[in-house]
Amino acid sequence: MGDCEEEQLFLVKQFGRGTAALQFSKESNNLYNLNSFKHSGLANAKTVTIQPGKDRSVVLATSKTKKQNKPASLLHKSVMKKEFRRMSKAVTNQVADNRYRPDLKKAALARLSAVNKSLRVAKSGAKKRNRQGVKIVGRK
Repeated sequence: MGDCEEEQLFLVKQFGRGTAALQFSKESNNLYNLNSFKHSGLANAKTVTIQPGKDRSVVLATSKTKKQNKPASLLHKSVMKKEFRRMSKAVTNQVADNRYRPDLKKAALARLSAVNKSLRVAKSGAKKRNRQGVKIVGRK
């Protein structure tokens, strides 16, 4: 009974959909958050994760293969604060060009795009004029 609970610890349950085609996972270092061996952060020695950092920065973290038994020093983190093109080039260099995990290049760039989009701040320009007629109270 205990093994069954451990296997389903990170699974996200979806109710009301019957047989869902996708099964999501909450485990760390999983770029797509999908329950699959390829994207698993626990089953693979080499993992990649991209998360928002402080002050509108993006943190790219890769796992060190020789530190698997030391969780405190497991991840190598690099903080990126440049524009999106430079960050995407850095992610491509780290993930695919260095032959770290070239199969995760597309997932890493998709995650970088989503995180970068969430960090954008809306421009505070001139307020839009109300085009509806303003009703003045007291006039006929």
